[in-house]
Amino acid sequence: MAKIDFGGVIEDVTTSEEFPMDKARDVLKDETVAVLGYGVQGPGQAMNMRDNDIRVIVGQRKGGQSWKKAIDDGFVPGETLFPLEDAAERGTIIQFLVSDAGQAATWPKIRPCLKEGDALFFSHGFSIVYQEQTRVNPPENVDVIMVAPKGSGRTVRSNFLAGSGINSSYAVFQDYTGRAKERTLAIGIALGSGYLFPTTFLNEVHSDLVGERGVLMGCLAGVMEAQYTILRKHGHTPSEAFNETVEELTQSLIRLVAENGMDWMYENCSTTAQRGALDWRHKFRDAVAPLFEKLYESVVSGEETRIVLKANSAPDYMEKLRKELDEIRLSEMWKAGTAVRSLRPERRSQQ
Repeated sequence: MAKIDFGGVIEDVTTSEEFPMDKARDVLKDETVAVLGYGVQGPGQAMNMRDNDIRVIVGQRKGGQSWKKAIDDGFVPGETLFPLEDAAERGTIIQFLVSDAGQAATWPKIRPCLKEGDALFFSHGFSIVYQEQTRVNPPENVDVIMVAPKGSGRTVRSNFLAGSGINSSYAVFQDYTGRAKERTLAIGIALGSGYLFPTTFLNEVHSDLVGERGVLMGCLAGVMEAQYTILRKHGHTPSEAFNETVEELTQSLIRLVAENGMDWMYENCSTTAQRGALDWRHKFRDAVAPLFEKLYESVVSGEETRIVLKANSAPDYMEKLRKELDEIRLSEMWKAGTAVRSLRPERRSQQ
């Protein structure tokens, strides 16, 4: 492990230098990794491990779109593609990557498939931390481990293909075999992690649920809508409002932040932008801090878990989801976004 200074706090991280791919292959040489679920995280993790010469099979409900996608991605029914329970029976490391609500629903059928010494793998601490709600209670004679990529399943795959990898956290909840940590790190390297940093199932799910509802998605969408609406209210065109709210952020400024940090982005903007940003960041921070505190309390209490499980288990969930997503997609702001994206030089060159 490498000791890295994160702003004055020393943390241990694991990179491919400390844990090379050859070592990961050696650790996993007698394992069969069964990836259960081929929706969000499943495809990227399964294909990355397969490309790294790990023995991978996929478990997915037969006949649906995800089953067909797995076939399109090169998994063969009866050889490397099976129904969920069959894959779980064949695997020695069972990656439980169906949705959180799906894990609660399918667990009674998956649990009996686990054999002594198997590893039950998660990419999210949800089902284990909130066991009282999910009823996911692993047997005592298996390892329970986690690698949680800090990005979407699409990014797990695209970063791997680009050679950059994606950062992941990892944790061991239960070490039955004495090899749990070694198995965890091997899988983390094999699925394409840029580096791995330790956490716990509890900390992962708390930070993840807050992040998704906060800066990463919920807060981001909300503040964009608020700024866009105010600009339109005061007479700015949809194109101007969208460019000043979304396009400049995603196509320019956030790339500077990713390259060298927020201060570096400020240094590479106009002095007018610098002054305004430095003055107003405190106001925004103080305004939203109470909302983030409320959000964190809702996550820790299990209220957010209750909402997720109730909503995602409803028979009309997909219908309601489509309506909510259409509300965003069909709004003026995101219609303007479609038009703006179509005018990017790379899009025009493809037409």
